[in-house]
Amino acid sequence: MLAIIGGTGFNGIHGFTEYGFKRILTPFSKNRVIIKLYSKKSTMVAVVSRHGKNHHIPPHKINYRANIWALHAIGVESIIAINAIGGINPRAEPGAFIIPDQIIDYSHGREATFYEKNLDQVTHIDFTYPFTEELRQIVKDAFYASNKNSKVKRLLFDNGVYGCTQGPRLETVAEINRLRQDGCDIVGMTAMPEAALARELKLEYASLALCVNWAAGVTDEILVMDTINLIAKEGMEFVSDIISEVIKQKFQT
Repeated sequence: MLAIIGGTGFNGIHGFTEYGFKRILTPFSKNRVIIKLYSKKSTMVAVVSRHGKNHHIPPHKINYRANIWALHAIGVESIIAINAIGGINPRAEPGAFIIPDQIIDYSHGREATFYEKNLDQVTHIDFTYPFTEELRQIVKDAFYASNKNSKVKRLLFDNGVYGCTQGPRLETVAEINRLRQDGCDIVGMTAMPEAALARELKLEYASLALCVNWAAGVTDEILVMDTINLIAKEGMEFVSDIISEVIKQKFQT
């Protein structure tokens, strides 16, 4: 089964009907993880809202372990994470899409592993390539197929380094300069520890990121939240098309 971890503005999958939901109890919270189920014929897709139903959970307070554990518990094998990000690389302009292939983690204090209690031995995972390449390629192909059929043509940056910061505040100019020097192309707040936890449970994982603003200091433009929200709204409509195409290519039964 495919799962979508939805970020800011993601509201559903074109062509799919909301079938119901599951409330999954996990070892990592007293609160159950709410997983929406969408269906089309015999194909089922699970969707988790990363920031909660009312978008009230900030990035550093998300229970990443509970979300990933719950998806694994219902039989999910592949995850596409939807991320709203800021652009550092000139190619990652507002409105463009990015399918990152690497991560640098600047977050701190988050519960970042399943392997920390009642262990027989210390467990290390191979995280050389944090995103599943086969799934990345499927998302890439789905983007191009969707873009071909779209009246509005969108840009794709099909690799890049995702710098994951702590949030919830946005970054300073000096911090973005550091991220650029470190090799980051985009900046967001939610890819870690999500990607690492998926790897620990042997789940395929890829990110489809939408750039909603230039990162601090990249241009002289002043951040306007109404503009960011508009880019996110329009971009997420297209994300829904891409996900439908992904399902058609790999998961349709």
